[in-house]
Amino acid sequence: MRATELETARLWLAARALADVTPTPMLAARLTVRRRARVAVAVVLAVFLCATALVYVSALPIRPSDDGFGTQERWALVVLTALVTGLVLGLSLLDRWVRRVDQRAGAELPRRAAHSVRPGWRTVLGVPRAALLASTYAGAAVLAIASLATREGSARYAAVILLIGLSGVAVGTAVQLRHVLTHPVVADDEGSLKADFLMRVEDAREVALPTVVWSLPVVSVFDTGLDPWNTGWLVFIVLSVIAVVLITAWDGRNALAARRGSNAR
Repeated sequence: MRATELETARLWLAARALADVTPTPMLAARLTVRRRARVAVAVVLAVFLCATALVYVSALPIRPSDDGFGTQERWALVVLTALVTGLVLGLSLLDRWVRRVDQRAGAELPRRAAHSVRPGWRTVLGVPRAALLASTYAGAAVLAIASLATREGSARYAAVILLIGLSGVAVGTAVQLRHVLTHPVVADDEGSLKADFLMRVEDAREVALPTVVWSLPVVSVFDTGLDPWNTGWLVFIVLSVIAVVLITAWDGRNALAARRGSNAR
């Protein structure tokens, strides 16, 4: 274990009011794999978005009078479905990588600590973030379906692409959240139990951030421009981002109040 990784673990603990917890090699390894996995996830999502945009552009132009899709468009949808499958598989493999490191760390523990009551999704993710995640996916799906039902040509094609992408990302997110909420505790004392809980909370909130949902509608702007539908998309995205900022600020304020209360005692 490199000294820099142990120092990173020490700083991580200090930033979360756990300066009294010893930064062990096990904790450093778990934090390191999460940091690398998050970078890899960002790269995978960026590649997916770029590939989705290329698939959309490759099938243009689509005549506004078209009632259906031609051979080129159908093949593009097949390619997109393959990309979505690859995205879900890639996210699952990265999640499995993190879980395997956790399993190895847990297997090396001489004993296991446990919570008196297992933290549920309300504690780990929080009702506001869960509600935001559900409403973001639901709102994006409703807008896409409405666009598919009422518009023509390339606008309908963009809605199909968006629905396929949303489905794949939703499945990947659900799988990751399930793993975060159900994987066993990796701790052997009270300090490492607190660190494990905070790590679980950060993992859940990272997975629940709907970044890809905000990015996917951008492909529909390439051909149709800022018409009322796309303006509605932008308003929806801006409101979602504002909600994330407010929830994050609220969580930060509550965490600061909890730390002050703990120090006062």
